[in-house]
Amino acid sequence: MLEVAYFDQMRDALDMDATLEDFISPGSEWIEIGEQRKHVKSYLGDFLFSPARAGSPVRSLSGGERNRLLLARLFARPANVLVLDEPTNDLDIDTLELLEDLLQSYAGTVFLVSHDRRFLDNVVTSTLVAEGDGRWREYEGGIEDWLTQSRRAQLLATDGQRPAAVRATAQAPATEAAPSASAPSKAKKLSYKEQRELDALPSLIETLEEEQKAIQSQLADGNLYRTDGLRAAQLAARSLQIEEQLTVALERWETLGAT
Repeated sequence: MLEVAYFDQMRDALDMDATLEDFISPGSEWIEIGEQRKHVKSYLGDFLFSPARAGSPVRSLSGGERNRLLLARLFARPANVLVLDEPTNDLDIDTLELLEDLLQSYAGTVFLVSHDRRFLDNVVTSTLVAEGDGRWREYEGGIEDWLTQSRRAQLLATDGQRPAAVRATAQAPATEAAPSASAPSKAKKLSYKEQRELDALPSLIETLEEEQKAIQSQLADGNLYRTDGLRAAQLAARSLQIEEQLTVALERWETLGAT
């Protein structure tokens, strides 16, 4: 069953007259976080509020502190889906780092809207992009991953995930029409080494794409970031490296194919 918690960029959910601890846990000194029972003062401490401030009214907080309090209440709710609308607005550096840690270790699903590209790259595992005419597309990874994949998509045609020129080469007839007298001069012939390189590129591209698909499948499991952060970071770094290798291979294929 879906339990959705929503974080509104308008921040309309604050009760200015409530104390911090009553705002987080009305009528109780204890709060249930997953399978853990925690005292509300200790929980507020996780969000950088000292125990002495637990009895202070919400109206005494600064704008950034109010946002931090809203985040504290959000993560205290028994939800398995979070919807966050511009959560980084007015957050100080400490709170921003705290939010990143919370999202990276969150066991549920997060839908996040933000203009903060660095924040998105640090926490998301996929990006939904509006591509016009009512079309939306999902890309693995964050903003930088999307930009890289979009650039590569311009060089790729969809036929078994192979470059269009590979198909054209495979389907081209063995004979050529003789050029007319007015035709432009014939393109420079590939050397033996260049032809070998061109012939090997489709296999290289396919191998890289298969490896990247396997990596993205592992990263799609958000638990990996929580259980083995080092492994997740290594896989993410390798995925970016593959993107660069694919771009180089496709550009090289274009260069050789046009020769």
